[in-house]
Amino acid sequence: MPASADVVIIGGGIIGTFSAYYLSQRGLKVVLLEKGRVGAEQSSRNWGWCRQQNRDARELPMATKSLELWERFAAESGEKTGFRRCGLLYLSNDDEQLAAWTRWRDFARTVGVTTHVLSSAEATERGRVTGRQWRGGVYSPTDGTADPTTAAPAVARAVIKLGGCILQRCTARGIETEAGRVAGVITERGVIRTRMVVLSAGAWASSFCHQLGIRFPQATIRQTILALAAGPEPIPDALYTSTVAFTRRGDGGLTLAISGRGRIDPTPQLLRFGTDFLPMFARRWRNLSLGGLEGMRAGHEKWLRWSPDRPTPMERVRILDPAPDLATARLTRERAETLLPALKGRAVTATWAGFVDTTPDGVPAIGELAQLPGLVLAAGFSGHGFGIGPGAGHLVADLVSGCQPLVDPEPLHPRRLEKSAWGKVSDF
Repeated sequence: MPASADVVIIGGGIIGTFSAYYLSQRGLKVVLLEKGRVGAEQSSRNWGWCRQQNRDARELPMATKSLELWERFAAESGEKTGFRRCGLLYLSNDDEQLAAWTRWRDFARTVGVTTHVLSSAEATERGRVTGRQWRGGVYSPTDGTADPTTAAPAVARAVIKLGGCILQRCTARGIETEAGRVAGVITERGVIRTRMVVLSAGAWASSFCHQLGIRFPQATIRQTILALAAGPEPIPDALYTSTVAFTRRGDGGLTLAISGRGRIDPTPQLLRFGTDFLPMFARRWRNLSLGGLEGMRAGHEKWLRWSPDRPTPMERVRILDPAPDLATARLTRERAETLLPALKGRAVTATWAGFVDTTPDGVPAIGELAQLPGLVLAAGFSGHGFGIGPGAGHLVADLVSGCQPLVDPEPLHPRRLEKSAWGKVSDF
């Protein structure tokens, strides 16, 4: 283990690995610490969508840049992430939803993003595999998907090629300070001296901030996904409907999920930040329901202070692997078979769940924390982190190295969360 580094990154998901990649490209000595395995938590448990469509205005510039960076990464590194611009198709019979998509299209035009609002005939033709008549939809031709199971490890390999250091099964227990700023990271294997730390710890980020006396409002939503075996149906590579969404994987199989549906597991952290999240939960109550003890068992939201001299909850649970919600899994399959009867009897190859780290306004928090100079937070990606991972990592590298930021970082800065929670919540 290196005794020192220019930058230490805590968390080896898609955000942490891309941050390490762009910092290593700039010649900085980088050490990435991952308590378990690279990409084993939410970075490998998502849909794999890389989209601009329906992004919040604060997040859209980074989403647009990320599509370019996904392509550039493959060319630069020689590593494969499965990224391709296959286009994303949204179908709906809800007039209010269609009106919202049309408003977003009008906004997107002002920032140079192309998306097509589909008439009933166009939507029905594009969604002909469903055998249904649709009132309308949207199609975003330049958006696409990547492979969640391979992307973060591919980026980690590219970091190593550039001379960066990736330490798996090495937990960061705390941060040492000198004169009020970062001076080192305490790990289970010893101390790494550094003046800059990136905290990209996903669902663990708020608990880690709590150890430093920093308030970062974050809640995790447990979402369930299942996968079906490959079949002959000409299903679009990425299809959204309000009842169920489909993503075609590289092996031809399908990943199925219900957009926005999840369980909120009661935890001490959730109770502490409950009022911060009331606006979001109120707007999405139809899709969110009370969960069980999975959050307590995982330990990432216990709201305890731990000692850097002893094993922490992160070492007791190296990989968050919550139990899927079986009721949601059954409902997802039922909806998929109702929409596409040809899927009846298709084998389920996997069912899993993940904890989605969420901020009160549904937009990530990226920026250096005033409470501890030298600590850059990159967390709370609210289910959007995988697709915008390259752009987020590039922005983090810009902030750490003092380069011109890829996008305006101010709308994403964590200081906005210090204000009232009753402000703007993302519409999408």
